[in-house]
Amino acid sequence: MSLSTHEIIIANELSISEKQVRTTIALLDEGATVPFISRYRKEMTGSLDEVQITNIRDRFQQLRDLDKRKEAVLKSINDQGKLTPELEQQILGAETMASLEDIYLPYKPKRKTRASVAREKGLQPLADLILAQESGDFLALADGLVDEEKGVKNTEEALAGARDIIAEVIAEDAAVRAKSRAIFLEKGSFVSRVVPGKEEAAIKYKDYYEWSESLKDAPSHRVLAMRRGEKEELLYLDIDINEEEILPRIESIYIKGANAAAAQVKLALTDSYKRLLKPSMETEIRVLTRQKADEEAIKVFADNVRQLLLAAPLGQKRLLAIDPGFRTGCKTVVLDEQGQLKENTAIFPHNGANGLAEAKKTVQYLVSKYDIQAIAIGNGTAGRETEEFVRKLGLNNVTIVMVNESGASIYSASETAREEFPDYDITVRGAVSIGRRLMDPLAELVKIDPKSIGVGQYQHDVDQNKLQTSLDDTVISCVNAVGVELNTASKQILAYVSGLGPSLAQQIIKYRNENGPFASRRELKKVPRLGEKAFEQAAGFLRIRHAANPLDSSAVHPERYSLVEQMAKDLGKKVEDLLTDADLRKSIPLKNYISEEVGLPTLNDILNELAKPGLDPREKFEAFSFTEGVNSIGDLRVGMKLPGIVTNITNFGAFVDIGVHQDGLVHLSQLSNRYISDPHEIVKVQQHVMVTVTEVDEKRSRIALSMKTDEKPALTKSRKNDPKRQVEPETDMASKLAALASKFK
Repeated sequence: MSLSTHEIIIANELSISEKQVRTTIALLDEGATVPFISRYRKEMTGSLDEVQITNIRDRFQQLRDLDKRKEAVLKSINDQGKLTPELEQQILGAETMASLEDIYLPYKPKRKTRASVAREKGLQPLADLILAQESGDFLALADGLVDEEKGVKNTEEALAGARDIIAEVIAEDAAVRAKSRAIFLEKGSFVSRVVPGKEEAAIKYKDYYEWSESLKDAPSHRVLAMRRGEKEELLYLDIDINEEEILPRIESIYIKGANAAAAQVKLALTDSYKRLLKPSMETEIRVLTRQKADEEAIKVFADNVRQLLLAAPLGQKRLLAIDPGFRTGCKTVVLDEQGQLKENTAIFPHNGANGLAEAKKTVQYLVSKYDIQAIAIGNGTAGRETEEFVRKLGLNNVTIVMVNESGASIYSASETAREEFPDYDITVRGAVSIGRRLMDPLAELVKIDPKSIGVGQYQHDVDQNKLQTSLDDTVISCVNAVGVELNTASKQILAYVSGLGPSLAQQIIKYRNENGPFASRRELKKVPRLGEKAFEQAAGFLRIRHAANPLDSSAVHPERYSLVEQMAKDLGKKVEDLLTDADLRKSIPLKNYISEEVGLPTLNDILNELAKPGLDPREKFEAFSFTEGVNSIGDLRVGMKLPGIVTNITNFGAFVDIGVHQDGLVHLSQLSNRYISDPHEIVKVQQHVMVTVTEVDEKRSRIALSMKTDEKPALTKSRKNDPKRQVEPETDMASKLAALASKFK
């Protein structure tokens, strides 16, 4: 496919112009990043956002991969001496990987098959005659092909060999495969059952002991659950379809009449379906449904990670951070406003009266000595008990916050933590991580593999390469959306800044350590190996607080400094005046500054940034506390209304921490009085919510919650038959799977 053809395909699929696609691809090929393009090249792309640019990038790569595969297929067939002009055009015209592979299948080198053996015996002419289903006497030809030396002992063996050839022809027919694939996706079902004798070991898969569900309707979490059960050899998982749904459709392509030859073709066709086509389709459908389930699970995970990374930061506060524990005590650290470790100790508030008394003295002393403004307490073992201990101290003007410590242990044992704190053990590092993630979740969580931070759905079962790509895109998007303080940023967060990466991030840290804080963005150009392109991509996302040039602390790109300076000059003012005077900004005649490179989108962005230079786009931090006296699952009672924090979101609902060391599940159907299909419509990770306890299973450590209000929902068109029941509207899942199949590799 030519570049222009690619542009047309992508433009049609994404409902944008070919020019937008062409420009975006050119920028990406030049080394521009997605955040840079979406933020600083709006005039060139027609203000495409990050999602659209990412979709262009990924789809274009798919089409490039398709082109490479076409080249390989053409070479293979040409080397066999079988490439005709018609076949070449057919290959070049293939729009999907699946259709290309269907065309190539008859020519694909393969191991010895029953059909190839029959061809070696000279039975191809007989197969051709039977398949034509004309008046020719195929029995006479079959008799004439009997040759014991070639392994054809009698007429029936000749006919059987011919049918083997016909069966392979049918199974490799591109039209048959396309039709079969569509029918499987529309009419097929997943069927799972427990492996006999493993009922007890497979108890967590009890729902799938005898389970059948339409392929097109099965949600991703159930598909992944069944596949995991199969992988653990606890479940059998099959793809099932009624033969009557598919055989007549294939027969309509190949059966031409009702003569004896047609009867032979019908026998071959049935054999082809059972022995070749059905197993092949089952393998394909497994891949397609796995790919669909993976994509949905990866999207859920990426959305959760984004919300967690963009959670409201407490900000630069003097902090006491506590990693709770019963027997081993609570590791306690003091952090300054920049998150630097000032002191560490251990307290034992849960080890008898003496331990409690000493812990009180220690905390009160540290709060007084360092003028502590907030206390962060990990939500793991002994978390609620430690929170209760701290709150009873009656500390004035000190914010007390429970912090989700998922992944803190991963960080504390990592190479990153050892680099930061080579002289401290993992308990100190873990407490520091808890405190820092309250100050700035984004800056701390980028140091941890996103797969380890406690959100997601079957993330270890999905395609790991696709998951990593999606998570990298998400982290990069979040880091650049917030911006990074150049003089305090860690190597890890700098590595995610547009245009940098780990190597340049290390160079920046080294330069900063040797030369002191950066005085301006321009000074970045002095960093070894940081060239003009990297500077262009990164500068707008880096901030220098209190720099001589006030624009260095904003998202205005250095390439537009002269434009802002001209605006100020034309008004007889300084740049600083534009930052502080709203009326002055309103008086700027933006149209006077439109040029070939700069249009209204960029000018409006500049004006908005001047109004709030360097303002953190994340929500304002709000303190939260759990219900006192509700510390364990045994304290729960059905009907209780409790505050909670959303910790994870899946396709089937949201998990909420209510302070009892076991998250409760708000099922999709309990998130709202109205029908919803996606939990993200209602909740986000780290959101504060009110829930009602609807069920408690202490033995299985399961808590069911509801966010429904007492208000009765109005009847909607989505209800069928029973007006009291709310059901999901019908969706054309078959078309979604078909669309996925079109991209199948």
